[in-house]
Amino acid sequence: PRSFSAAELVRAAPAPLQPYLRLMRLHQPAGTWLLYLPCTWSIGLAAAPGCLPDWRMLSLFGAGAVLMRGAGCTINDMWDRDYDRQVARTASRPLAAGDISTFQSLVFLGGQLSLALCVLLCLNYYSIILGAASLSLVITYPLMKRITYWPQLVLGLTFNWGALLGWSAVKGSCEWSVCLPLYFAGVMWTLVYDTIYAHQDKRDDIMIGVKSTALQFKEDTKQWLSGFSLAMLLSLCVAGMNCNQAFPYYLAVAAVGTHLAHQIYTLDIDKPEDCWKKFASNRTVGILLFIGIVLGNL
Repeated sequence: PRSFSAAELVRAAPAPLQPYLRLMRLHQPAGTWLLYLPCTWSIGLAAAPGCLPDWRMLSLFGAGAVLMRGAGCTINDMWDRDYDRQVARTASRPLAAGDISTFQSLVFLGGQLSLALCVLLCLNYYSIILGAASLSLVITYPLMKRITYWPQLVLGLTFNWGALLGWSAVKGSCEWSVCLPLYFAGVMWTLVYDTIYAHQDKRDDIMIGVKSTALQFKEDTKQWLSGFSLAMLLSLCVAGMNCNQAFPYYLAVAAVGTHLAHQIYTLDIDKPEDCWKKFASNRTVGILLFIGIVLGNL
């Protein structure tokens, strides 16, 4: 029996279209959620007291998250197609497997970026410039695993740009006393979940010479993740205080801390399936915080 899931929808698509949908990871929506949720936090915090978040902005940023995550995955696979062939988990990706040519992926990338630009042009001028500034991070992030053990930090800087952009899209500019702590919290969060993600491939990464925080931290991973989580929670508290958030917000921050603590305590870094499960569960972290922001505003 068919279940209603992103993977099933991709499998139900016409066969010529499926490699492109897999290239933009539509069958694995966890990454899209992790890109989108910092945007929702920022949009939610920018809402006037007593008001719900701007649904038009939430919709625009949702579309933008799908397109930019897809574009980022396309760029990543274009850079990494030779590496991907040597890693069991990624060998079936469309470019690595030869289902799509490099030229076809380049044309497809142009289409995704063009649509993302259309979404960006719906925002104010300040946000257009701020959004365009993130493109250099999107393009260069896949190279970082070749030159530093901290590619997850660069991913955090890239994936949480929406924490700045959401506020500016609503307000017309950034309130840095709120946006910077929120952005920093998102970067720390990314270091948590993407380090967990990187532990899936550490054996293959050692063989092919790819770097990651998983290889940097090794058996000390849980201590590092605990530090990043604490920094995230403190930054969220600072952001909340600087925009006069109410009790439900701090209750949500406490729930986020509990979720992260359980995630880290029960993590088995030597079991790829457990690493994937813990990584994917971070969607719950982001949703908990968004609910707390909305209830705090109301």
